[in-house]
Amino acid sequence: MIDRPTADLVLPRHWGSLIRSVRIRLPQQRGELLARHEEGQDLHHLVWRLGPGWRVCSSAVLGGGIGPRAWILNAQVPGGYPRLDPDRHLAEIAAAEHLTGPGAGLMTAADVTAYTVAADEGVTATVTCGLGVRGWAAAPAEGTGEPPRPGTVNIVVTLPVALSDAALVNAVATATEAKVQALLDAGLDCSGTPTDAVCVAAPSPGSAPGEAFAGPRSRWGARLARAVHVAVLEGALRQS
Repeated sequence: MIDRPTADLVLPRHWGSLIRSVRIRLPQQRGELLARHEEGQDLHHLVWRLGPGWRVCSSAVLGGGIGPRAWILNAQVPGGYPRLDPDRHLAEIAAAEHLTGPGAGLMTAADVTAYTVAADEGVTATVTCGLGVRGWAAAPAEGTGEPPRPGTVNIVVTLPVALSDAALVNAVATATEAKVQALLDAGLDCSGTPTDAVCVAAPSPGSAPGEAFAGPRSRWGARLARAVHVAVLEGALRQS
């Protein structure tokens, strides 16, 4: 699945670890699968170089919310992640990839090279699926006060049409519904993991208002839901 690297770029040390990245072709989507070496470990990340004219709605730890975003990063980290500044860590990885301008960064302990991707009439969903720490969203309080481990189902969706603010939020909800449906269809007794995240990227509306709806029965929401369902189901079945 991984092609022979075409470039090897040695970059400065960040927080005592060497980040070295190689470019690997990722077919049939806008993203790139990249490898890096940190603290003696070989890790991977996915990068979407959106460029100007894009908006993202996300729950990302770096650059979350709604706003212009020039890139999206989904980075693999080790299990038992030790750092307490994930946003800064993601910014370091983005800088090492020469990503400029505002962006959104996600983090996962899942194997990023095992990503799944599905497309439906212009909508593309890419998923990294880590289900080692899973459960139901409405669960009894544990009272530990400790942050959950980063197992994580991360979903990145790109659409070819502009969405209104409300439709962007609606698209995140639709993606989440489709994720839960896929997990149940895979025979898993859960709604996800405690650290799941979603990014929805669409062109900026400009002077036009953009599509008003992205619920599961709307034109673009239905396509988004099908793409997310297929990508999450494939990832979940690999682990069930």
